[in-house]
Amino acid sequence: MVQPSELKEMKITEVTTGAGRREFIDFPKRLYRNDPNWVCPLDSEMEAVFDRGRNAAFGHGEAVRWLLTDTTGKTIGRVAAFIDEIRSKANRQPTGGMGFFEVIESREAAFMLFDTARQWLTERGMKAMDGPINFGENDNYWGLLVEGFVQPGFGMPYNKPYYRKYFEEYGFRTYFEQYSYHKDVASVEVFPERFRKIAEWISKRPGYAYRHFEFSQSQQFAADMVEIYNATWAVFKEDFTPLDPARLRNTLNQARAFIDPELIWFAYHNDRPVAFFIIFPDLNQIIRHFNGRLTLWNKIRFLWYKMNHEMTRARALVAGVHPSYQNSGIESAIFLELFRVFRRKRFYKELELSWVGDFNPKMISIYEAIGAHKAKTHLTMRYMIDDTLPFIMYKDEMEENRAAREAKLKK
Repeated sequence: MVQPSELKEMKITEVTTGAGRREFIDFPKRLYRNDPNWVCPLDSEMEAVFDRGRNAAFGHGEAVRWLLTDTTGKTIGRVAAFIDEIRSKANRQPTGGMGFFEVIESREAAFMLFDTARQWLTERGMKAMDGPINFGENDNYWGLLVEGFVQPGFGMPYNKPYYRKYFEEYGFRTYFEQYSYHKDVASVEVFPERFRKIAEWISKRPGYAYRHFEFSQSQQFAADMVEIYNATWAVFKEDFTPLDPARLRNTLNQARAFIDPELIWFAYHNDRPVAFFIIFPDLNQIIRHFNGRLTLWNKIRFLWYKMNHEMTRARALVAGVHPSYQNSGIESAIFLELFRVFRRKRFYKELELSWVGDFNPKMISIYEAIGAHKAKTHLTMRYMIDDTLPFIMYKDEMEENRAAREAKLKK
């Protein structure tokens, strides 16, 4: 641990140059050099977060990042702060975000990074600060890992265990907890017998059909996904942003090299798309060899690793069930289709169902019903910049909003 006397002349510098951008990416590579569980994200993916041409969040927000150095000019920390106007307005008070936080084991250094992000957000009228979160969707780089310090799945954040102490001592409180459930899919009977029998009955109901993704029909599948997603999340997320079909098709094309079409399933009722479940093979099992660099040689190595089934894990990214078909058990039928795939493709050993919030007991029950166990816990934390405002956990906010809607309907 670095002593306070060594940090008297710490300097915070905004990242504005090519060298600064390079250092922002390289600092974690040194910080985690001796940690066998950490997986270095691809440099290009990290830089894309702060690229106006590649991150759609800049269309309704702004972001800035900093590096923290000691008296010798050595980097000892980094952080980013951002405002997503859509997400901010969905909160009870104007709320900004901070993330991509990395720091040596020093309370003073950590607090200086927090102070810098807080000041920038305060100057822009924010009353609360959430972190550590992503400047973008919450399926990547979202939350502080506090339990389950194992090799993360692709896009899942991993951090030093001592970070939690710094967040809590600074004044951050848990806004909601995020659970990652893992499921062994190597056994012959992937799902409990009772669950499987119910799923088989549901899957045989008349008018229902189940199809996996195919690249030859990617445009239609993308349109189906957009239809389900927009109908599902518009009533669930206050900060909902409709899914852009063109952006989705572009994402699918970019992921073509590692997508397994048989892990992406759709449910239809009378030819109407009503549910989907997207699972990707865990790319981290390959890119852990690359130190963030996707060079030509590493692209060749990628193909070799893929052909030799280096990816034995898969991660469930997102699912959606049309509101009209929720509570119908249709998720069970989709899991049944996945069960059949895993039974044929024995190289898959583990499925990560990530993440589900503590505010979603229904999905937690589904995960536990299929025999999955809670393997990791992340925290989305909130710091009240204006401490005269009440701090309310997300699940309590949801309950209050639900009660208000019911009261309005009764009138």
